Amino acid sequence: MLFALTAGVSAQESNGPALLPEISQADTNAVITQKMERLKQALSAARFAASTHDYPEAEKNFLLLLAEDVPDELQKTALFELGVAVQAENDLPRAESIFTQYSQRWTGDVRLPEISLHQGQVFRSMGMNQMALAKFYGVMTTALSMKTEEMPYYKRLVLQAQVEIAETHYLIGKYAEAAEYYGRLLEQGAPELDLAEIQFRLVRSLVALNRHAEAATQAQDFLLRHADSPEEPEMRYYLAQALKGENRNSEALEQVMIFLKEERAKTQDHPEMWTYWQQRVGNEIGNQLYQEGDYVKALEVYQTLAKLDESPAWQMPVNYQVGITYEKLLQPENAMAAYRTITNAAPSLGTNASPGLRTVADMAQWRLDFLQFQGRAEEFSHPKTLDGTNLDLSKQ
Repeated sequence: MLFALTAGVSAQESNGPALLPEISQADTNAVITQKMERLKQALSAARFAASTHDYPEAEKNFLLLLAEDVPDELQKTALFELGVAVQAENDLPRAESIFTQYSQRWTGDVRLPEISLHQGQVFRSMGMNQMALAKFYGVMTTALSMKTEEMPYYKRLVLQAQVEIAETHYLIGKYAEAAEYYGRLLEQGAPELDLAEIQFRLVRSLVALNRHAEAATQAQDFLLRHADSPEEPEMRYYLAQALKGENRNSEALEQVMIFLKEERAKTQDHPEMWTYWQQRVGNEIGNQLYQEGDYVKALEVYQTLAKLDESPAWQMPVNYQVGITYEKLLQPENAMAAYRTITNAAPSLGTNASPGLRTVADMAQWRLDFLQFQGRAEEFSHPKTLDGTNLDLSKQ
């Protein structure tokens, strides 16, 4: 068998060198098509992995598309989306390196404004806010020099850059600049923008500037336009604070009471968020009213707050506020009833009670003892006759 095989080869060689089969254009096209199909599959796999946060798998497939024999346009797409994936993975220095490599390799490319936008976001996440602002402004200047047929794309990028500029100004405490940008964006009313989010951030900036009248107007408009927005509870907080800042206490209290009595059906989608803001709004406004001596309104807020949460961790501090407010209103019996609610609940806390709750319970017991002693002292100082009238011991 070995001899026959060798003999066969020798015979073939004796007839001259073998001719390679001719490759047709159709075969060449088929090979190119198969290669492009594999590359497209790699891109699809990379995008799917990135969308499911499997960043190592996404990176592996993106890198396959950066080989020298891959078409230039596909390499651009792969490098850009690799940078976005690395940014999403929060590997910020590497993301910046990838975006810089793109802009240096393909100068004048149509994606450069979007590259600048991502670089600005990366710099801001790294705390380099001035460099972030420079990149965001660069989006606008770069977009102006691009092809006119791409204007809808560049317009969206410019709008997003303006949003990022406003947000960066807010983060570094330049609230006036932030409010100016948000105001301009809101006036534009561009359908590409999330106008509810823009108005929400405008109100947030106005509150930080203590421009209470403008903040109240914008907050009321927001609540009319976007009643079911996820930001509604926080917006009601800003509205109450703005009205309070304008010394419109009755209107502020009205807003607080509406908020605290919000229907449970409306709050069931985000119960933790609603509870947080209801408690924060009520607590801050109630405490402000108390500090200003408006004890009647403060008491109304505290009593409504007590209905939000039945847990001892919430009930005990709120009832303590109710008690001291009743004391300010010269209603010791009601104050003692509030303190007894706390002292009666204290034994059920067990050994796992926080030091704060223990302190509240001790303070309530002290206030209760003091009021009881004060009441007995007053009875001794002012004994009553059989018909219930007070005796004036100073005249005896």
